[in-house]
This record gives sequence, structure tokens and C-alpha cells, in this order.
Amino acid sequence: MLDGVKPGERIAVAMSGGVDSSVAAALMVEAGYNVIGITLQLYDYGAMINKKGACCAGQDIYDAKTVADKMGFAHYVLDYESVFRTTVIDDFVDSYLQGETPIPCVRCNQNVKFKDLLRTAQDLDAKALVTGHYVQRFANDRAELHRAYDHSRDQSYFLFTTTQEQLEYLRFPLGGLPKSETRKHAQRFGLTVAEKPDSQDICFVPNGSYASVVTKLRPGALDAGDILHIDGTVLGRHNGIINYTVGQRKGLGISAPDPLYVIKLDPEKHQVWVGPKEALAVKTIYLKEMNWLRGLEHFRSGLKCMVKVRSTHAPVEATVTATGPTSSIVTFENAEYGVASGQACVFYENDQVLGGGWITSQHLQQPDLKQQGELS
Repeated sequence: MLDGVKPGERIAVAMSGGVDSSVAAALMVEAGYNVIGITLQLYDYGAMINKKGACCAGQDIYDAKTVADKMGFAHYVLDYESVFRTTVIDDFVDSYLQGETPIPCVRCNQNVKFKDLLRTAQDLDAKALVTGHYVQRFANDRAELHRAYDHSRDQSYFLFTTTQEQLEYLRFPLGGLPKSETRKHAQRFGLTVAEKPDSQDICFVPNGSYASVVTKLRPGALDAGDILHIDGTVLGRHNGIINYTVGQRKGLGISAPDPLYVIKLDPEKHQVWVGPKEALAVKTIYLKEMNWLRGLEHFRSGLKCMVKVRSTHAPVEATVTATGPTSSIVTFENAEYGVASGQACVFYENDQVLGGGWITSQHLQQPDLKQQGELS
């Protein structure tokens, strides 16, 4: 059952063609809701890799439709290629060219799924938009976003831009389930996607090759440049900063007696700066484009909480202080390593998401490096 939505009322389900969204839709049918399935055609796989072929979403659209037919509800396919190209793919490419490490899945949730798709669901008079994300929503005085019951599947980091207004309308029926239970439901319903593997790559990046996408859309992105130690020594050459990310250790294309890590990328000078692991340590970072789910007023004087600076990192203790309506400073209790601009920093209190923002390169605080190399 969905909080605040009665059986028989119309709901929309975002269907990617995968097992999670398919099971979410099937559970809603079983619970007695009037379900409408919506699948977004976001890009053309053949065009992305310069090969003839059907839209990348072709199989996924077919799978979603098959589930809808099996469960007996209406299914619509909407063409969102243009908005996806502008707000997700172009942003992804431009971020890489700026030496950042972008997260296109967050931008997609922010600018496509929970914006345009949500508006479409409302236009269809749906009482809620249901997705297959592994997060939990609890309604007290107002809706709250929490980590999934199964922390190994939790996707709250990727949903940190969800606004309060959007959260009031969204529902996440899988948030209280382990993935194994979702698979069992798919088998119980007899869905053809029951054994369909989870996607491991960014959807529009063929074979995980970021560089191939960037260079196709931005010719010249593979400009060569120097690889420099933070002491200023030139250690070698590279074939494009898009092949590197802050914190990277392997595949640097240089040899050294001690392990070296990427410390900074300078897109203007086409330089890759490397150094020892301790040079990656940061105590303070600055964030932009804040989303305050807890409310800005709680952060004005600094709020101690747990934060995540990468989706794969465990939350760590920090103090978050608002510096404006859309900006903040995060001060870690202990130095963090491998913090990259373009990534998100998400705040938690226990399992509740308090908000988050985007890490900005201009204000990464690495005071020791200014004395060792030209990193200011």
C-alpha cells in the first residue's frame, strides 16, 4: 500500500525495463491501483557509437511493454532524447572537459525523471509517481527521504537533489526490500525480466568507455599534455585529461619508485598533477547547488552529521555550515581522500537524508599542496 494513495486511484510507474521498476509496477497492480506505466526513450545507442542499430532503449522498452501486457495495465513511451541530451549528456561531457568527475544519474533524476516525467504523471492525473529506486520515504509532518532497508542497495546518494515538493508526490515501494526479495517477486509474477542482470554502466556510455563518448561529442578532447609531480617535476605525457580522475592510482602511464595518485586536473593547461596519497587529504570542501531537505535554518550555525562524498564511500563525520541559499562548507572530522569536483556530497542523520550539494573545484582546500606545487 502507498501512503496517502487509496487502492483504485491512478498512479504512474516509471519503467526502465529492468527488474526493479517492473516489480514495482506489478506490486502496484497487485495492491489494486490503477497503474499507468511510462518508459522514457532517452538516446539512440547506435548514434552514440557511430553504428547502425536500434535505439539503445529498444530492448528495455520492449521488456517494459511485455511486463505491462502481462500485468494488464497501460504503457506509454515518451521521447525525451532532446532534453536528455541537453541536461544530462552535454552536462556529463562538459564536466569531464572541466576536469570534474560527473554523476549523470543524479542529473537525470534531477532534470528528467523527477522533473519532466513527474510533471507528465501529474498531467495524467496520477496521484503519485512510483519508481523502483532503493530508498525509503516516510511521511511524518512532511515526507522524509531515508536510506534503503538494504544498505548495500541504497540509492539515496543519487536522489539527493529530490526537492521536498517532489518527495511529497513520489513513492518507492522497493525501499524496504532486499534485492533477493525483488527477484522472488519477479519470479512469482512470472515476469520475463526476472533474471535480467542489473546495469553496471552509465546507460549512454557504451562498454563503460567515457572517453569514447566525450571525444565523439567534443572532438579535440584528447589533447595531450604534461603529467607533473606536485613538486613541479615533469614525469611524462598523457593523451587527454578525460582519461584521469582525482584519486586514480593505476594506469597513469608513468613509472615511479613509490605509488602516485592523481591529485588535480588542470583542463586549461591540459595538465595532470600527481603525488603521494597524503597529498589527496582534504579537511574542507565547498558545495554549490544545495538542496536542503532538512531546511537551511538548521545549517546556519553548522550542523554535525554524516556525509558521503562518493556513492561507494561510507558516511563520515563532518560539520555542514550554510554560506548562502545554495552554498555550504563541509568540514570533516578527519581528512578525506580522493574528493573530486563534480561529485556530490550528501548529508545524513542516521538513515535520513538531510540534503546535499555538488563539490566545486574552485574551493577544494589543500593548503599543503600550495607549498609543494602550482595547485592554487
